[in-house]
Amino acid sequence: MKKIIYTEKAPAPIGPYNQAVLVGNTLYTSGQIAINPSNGELVLDSIEIETEQVMQNLKAILEEVGMSFENVIKSTIFISDMGNFAKINGVYGQYFDEKTAPARETVQVACLPKNVNIEISVIAVQ
Repeated sequence: MKKIIYTEKAPAPIGPYNQAVLVGNTLYTSGQIAINPSNGELVLDSIEIETEQVMQNLKAILEEVGMSFENVIKSTIFISDMGNFAKINGVYGQYFDEKTAPARETVQVACLPKNVNIEISVIAVQ
């Protein structure tokens, strides 16, 4: 049975999807972009600040179900410019212990929702 997960501490969905779905002990998040949940505005000051907002949005969703980044087993990162990979990785890496970091892929795409530079989704297990 699936359970829809929602928190006001992450951006509300902007389409026909939910922030996350919990099935058994596995959480599947929708891709998060750098929307500040308190005012609904995009945070695009720099790729580092944008990535930080995305990670904070994911953190809020994980915490809603009593999880943390330690529970993440897989992440998917979509970026608009592979030239930003090192900067993104620097921020992303602060949220994980390198020895227990999740599996991951990073893919450059032509365009992301609202013309942001990064979108990340994760799968986590309790």
